[in-house]
Amino acid sequence: MASSRNIPSDDDAYNNYTERMREVEYPMLKDSIYLDHAGTTLFSKTLMERFHAEMMANLYGNPHSASPSSQKSTQTIEDARLRLLRFFNADPDHFDLIFTANATAAIKLVGHAFREKHNSFSYRYHVDSHTSVVGVRELAHNYSCLDSDGAVEKWINRLDVEEHTERSTLFAYPAQSNMDGRRLPLHWCRSVQASASRAYTLLDAAAYASTSPLDLGNVDAAPDFSALSLYKIFGFPDLGALIVKKSAAHVFEQRRYFGGGTVDLVVCLKEQWHASKSGPLHERLEDGTLPIHSILALEPALQTHEELFGTLERISEHTAKLASELYERLLSLKHGSGRPVCAIYKYENSSYGDRSTQGPIVAFNLQDGKGEWVSNAEVEKLASIKNIHLRTGGVCNPGGVATALKLAPWEMKENFSAGHRCGSENDIMNGKPTGVIRVSLGAMSTRSDVDRFLSFVDEFFVDKSQTLGSSMTSLADRGEQPFHVESLTVYPIKSCGGWRIPHDRQWEIRPEGLAWDREWCIVHQGTGKALSQKHYPRMALIRPCLDFEAGTLRVHLAGSSGQISVPLSKNPALYGSSLRARHTSVCGDPLRTFMYASAAMTDFFTKAVGVPCTLARFDPASTSSRHSKLHLLPHSQSQTRGASRPILLSNESPILTISRSSLNRLNEQIKTKGGKAAHPSVFRANIVLAENRMLSPRQEQPWAEDKWHSMRIGGEEGTLFDILGGCRRCQMVCVDQENSEKNSEPFVTLAKTRRFDGRVLFGVHTALAKTGGKRSTITVGDVVDTFRQQEVIE
Repeated sequence: MASSRNIPSDDDAYNNYTERMREVEYPMLKDSIYLDHAGTTLFSKTLMERFHAEMMANLYGNPHSASPSSQKSTQTIEDARLRLLRFFNADPDHFDLIFTANATAAIKLVGHAFREKHNSFSYRYHVDSHTSVVGVRELAHNYSCLDSDGAVEKWINRLDVEEHTERSTLFAYPAQSNMDGRRLPLHWCRSVQASASRAYTLLDAAAYASTSPLDLGNVDAAPDFSALSLYKIFGFPDLGALIVKKSAAHVFEQRRYFGGGTVDLVVCLKEQWHASKSGPLHERLEDGTLPIHSILALEPALQTHEELFGTLERISEHTAKLASELYERLLSLKHGSGRPVCAIYKYENSSYGDRSTQGPIVAFNLQDGKGEWVSNAEVEKLASIKNIHLRTGGVCNPGGVATALKLAPWEMKENFSAGHRCGSENDIMNGKPTGVIRVSLGAMSTRSDVDRFLSFVDEFFVDKSQTLGSSMTSLADRGEQPFHVESLTVYPIKSCGGWRIPHDRQWEIRPEGLAWDREWCIVHQGTGKALSQKHYPRMALIRPCLDFEAGTLRVHLAGSSGQISVPLSKNPALYGSSLRARHTSVCGDPLRTFMYASAAMTDFFTKAVGVPCTLARFDPASTSSRHSKLHLLPHSQSQTRGASRPILLSNESPILTISRSSLNRLNEQIKTKGGKAAHPSVFRANIVLAENRMLSPRQEQPWAEDKWHSMRIGGEEGTLFDILGGCRRCQMVCVDQENSEKNSEPFVTLAKTRRFDGRVLFGVHTALAKTGGKRSTITVGDVVDTFRQQEVIE
């Protein structure tokens, strides 16, 4: 691999060099578009080989000893400390470096030190701060958020007036916003220190230092405390650091806690006394045994980083050009209607051509051709299918996101009360997005990444038509052919294989869905969370069978001869002593289940899925505390259905229905692009409806279900069902239910043809209408009558 002196200085040549280097050093990026350099660890092949060689060649012991292996650890740690200080141009005579678990731990260490000071402390932080910086406020005597740069300047100017109190003040802010990449004035550190003797500065440099040199050469202008994330710079090891200006080291003198390695003597019997170490600051703050092997990795990390990328200044130039190109091209994207595709969030005084004001991050949201927001959850689903790594949501920057999206505190609280959580799919609330899409570029980013990401946005989110209509409203209003029930399927174990209901069997329909549907789930033994095929596709190979003659649910793994069985009885006394009550989380909803804890059960499911897990059953004695989500019919925002329908372990509604005609149309679209037709099983529907098989494709009615208000199955005296709304799809439909392999279809085609109000829809959520207590059943072959909103059902 080329040394630093051979790295091209011309950016085009540097980009080509990086493309070639990635193939060797970062094989995990093959066929990937990696746009989350602010949040994911990447392992360089050369770095890992050097680390492995060092580990295998030497013996390292606990540094709190005089043995040769321990002394080697001590020397390695101190060498790494000095090397890092020099990396940030921090003179060891004026600075000390404390190793921490991460940047958050470094920030927390400072916050706890100030909390121990006499009279506590006053805290001020910038609105663009990371959550870890915001959290320090809970340790302070008083605090406030400075909501603009102007507010910071105004506060600094009156700092000398505030100095009449004996209380210290800590001001914290990011060198670079981790949300939109804007770079904040570094001169604030000097201004604060010049304005008041008891005012200190904490600089969150985690995002900034990953792609730009943090120069602490000017001691007077340097922050008192600089929090760093070393893994964001080097990819490995997972470490943080706190660089402390020695003139501010006295802040830690009143620190009460001590641990192994930070004391010279401790008395416990009869007297309670200890003597803290009096040496360098890091000896007094690094409690316990340091992560020796992670610190050992710093030397090869520094060496490899320099050889592969040159200096941080060179990285800064490269990433700035890529970010500027990405910003300009996203800004230029237009729908056929002329509307912009992207709403980009950029500080008004920053410029992508000026590295002093803007880092290599672009934060934005997408809008459709009608100007409606596109759900970030849908963007992330498609990105996953296309092997694109990016981040969406609140990105741990509450003030920055609230400012960019113009979200008032009452709106954020209202969204929270309505069920919004960071990462939830319901991310467009009250007409506003609740988070952003963040693209962060790093040392190994290339122009190809930018080109491919822009192609992705253009392919899926740019509406080339010049009209604002959608396929929902353009359907011909032709006469409907009668439907019938083609097949019925229940999924006894949530997210596992289905069991086809025999054609001649009447099946009971309950308010919470088809009988025996999703009564069981597979839960992680540690977290208690219900597992899903979305993350564990092998669950498709777990095949349950309802054996009513034996009174058991039999479960086997496809391709394996072993099986297990559990009683169908709802009487817990018959389950045996291995059943334990447990609180389980299903789609974020807490509920009570009974977990099968026998060794045979846990072994079977752990081997089948590949993680420690077992089977659990919805508490048969309880009433469902879960209810269907409120769904919006895609063709009319004024029509809502489905309030307060009980469900067991399903995600959103009691029953899912799909149309064979719609599936046929979808498969036609897939096959025109050379893709493989989707099998009905990938949609995991309970009810599949079909029309007369003698109809020609022209006579079929694809997407007719979009307009349905309700349906009646079984003739005039049959069972009435309400249509709650379209089913929002995710990449789970790409899991082949026969072999558990993942494909890109049918989600890719659905995303291009079936996106409405920012959501990808296929099939309709369904629920049993009020029956007055009458038992309701359904049978394969039953005739289906459908009704639209304006039709009256007698």
